[in-house]
Amino acid sequence: MWNDIDYMKNQNDFTIDEEKFGNLSQLVKDIHSVGMHYVPILDPGVSASEPAGSYPPYDDGVAMDIFIKDHEGKIFIGKVWNPNTTVFPDFTNPKTQEYWTKQIRGLKKKLDFDGLWIDMNEPANFWDGGKNGCPKSELEDPPYVPSVDGGILRKKTLCMTARQYAGVHYDVHNIYGISEHDMTYRALKDIIGKRVFTLSRSSFPGTGTYGGHWSGDVFSRWHDLAKSVPEMLSSSLYGMAYTGADICGFGGNATKSLCNRWMQIGAFYPFSRNHNSIDTIHQDPASFGEDVIKSSIKALTARYTLLPYLYTLFFHARRFGDTVVRPLFFEFPHDMKTHTIDRSFLWGPGFYVVPVTEDVSTFVWTYLPKGKWYDWYSGNHTISDGKDIKLDAPLDTIPLLVRGGTVLPTQEPAQTTTQSRKNAFTFMAYASEDGLASGDLFWDDGDSLDTIEKNQYGFLQFHLLNDRFNSTVIQWNTPDTPKLDSVVIYGFQKNVSKVFVNDKEFPFDLKKNVLKVQKLNNPLNKSVVVSWK
Repeated sequence: MWNDIDYMKNQNDFTIDEEKFGNLSQLVKDIHSVGMHYVPILDPGVSASEPAGSYPPYDDGVAMDIFIKDHEGKIFIGKVWNPNTTVFPDFTNPKTQEYWTKQIRGLKKKLDFDGLWIDMNEPANFWDGGKNGCPKSELEDPPYVPSVDGGILRKKTLCMTARQYAGVHYDVHNIYGISEHDMTYRALKDIIGKRVFTLSRSSFPGTGTYGGHWSGDVFSRWHDLAKSVPEMLSSSLYGMAYTGADICGFGGNATKSLCNRWMQIGAFYPFSRNHNSIDTIHQDPASFGEDVIKSSIKALTARYTLLPYLYTLFFHARRFGDTVVRPLFFEFPHDMKTHTIDRSFLWGPGFYVVPVTEDVSTFVWTYLPKGKWYDWYSGNHTISDGKDIKLDAPLDTIPLLVRGGTVLPTQEPAQTTTQSRKNAFTFMAYASEDGLASGDLFWDDGDSLDTIEKNQYGFLQFHLLNDRFNSTVIQWNTPDTPKLDSVVIYGFQKNVSKVFVNDKEFPFDLKKNVLKVQKLNNPLNKSVVVSWK
């Protein structure tokens, strides 16, 4: 569950509006009891207009001397959501870490959150500079001004002459967001003692080290839905694996058809969240009726089924710097036709998402590089020599394809990720044209710090060969050991009379080139060989 700024008293950081959200703490306990998580928003701007001694975030900051100063050395005064005036912590000042951790710890005692969503950290400001404007200076009005909003560098942010520990704001403006992100990450790591969840609006090279990034305030328009794909791909290229846009748009009123298609594509954003402005209509699926509910469930069921595959992609991103979401040309660099495709995307090397990005359309054209491709829903396949194909996309369906040669580790989906982690696995192998496939699975407890560095995880490798499927345990050093229920092989071209699991004959089902071996009840920490003759 997410909380925007409405939960705060007078939009002041580290406070709770007890009149509107008096039972918020109990609500958080309730959602924790059913395996859900809670993430509130936090802005960098601190109110400067509260009665003396009544607001520790301001009083502590003044006492520790960690707020940004103006060109005269006085505390810089700006304006954001607070009723009157705002000051800004200087996250380049090492002392700010102690201050920021103290404030977050205080909020944690009042509200048992699981992570933080940090916003307005460009830093945003409702004024163009300070309360009294900005001084005349070459920093404020340099000879060359890049293409920025309003044609001035201080537009809706701080004066460039403002002073920070690391230098004038002109020099460090672009790292304000990542500096806050860094200190927020460190604070949560110290306070929670578990894996940290953070989400930041502002970004900079290295942001992916500390957490995720979302697109900010997109609008409820088809144009914005379509543009969310190249934006997500770009963020991925910049090393931000956990990224996405506000599903159905943040500003403006979404239509039923737009939100229906956006819920579908949004199910495959790594960061998947429906979020909109307080002054717009409701846009949760239920607000648009049964059709959008069913469509959303269908897409989200696919996402939750594929969570083990998605989690493994994040392991590769963390360990090797790979991308989670990637453009087609990453996998097919020599196919020139893939180089300009920015309306569809891959999860890892093998799962292809082809969203509908235009209104009133029940089909979509896409380019399929050379190879064997399977429909996620039916298992039917097509062999492409590199061509455009037309995919049916009824209103309740987003086209999803699996690349031949891929093995997808999946789990039975549940209402929460907490519950789905406990469910049985199915390994789904999709044979290439030459009958081969491969993949892997990373598994840990999902919560502890540094499991990779401490070697506290499990890792499996999968190989489909001509006469067998292998699930090989490379290592297993985690107490959480789910079970494998099924192995399903698509594109199975052989006539078989017997199937063996670890050399013991086992029942099987073979229909329409799909081989299913079920009820294995095999712990994941035990290797499995499925063979046939």
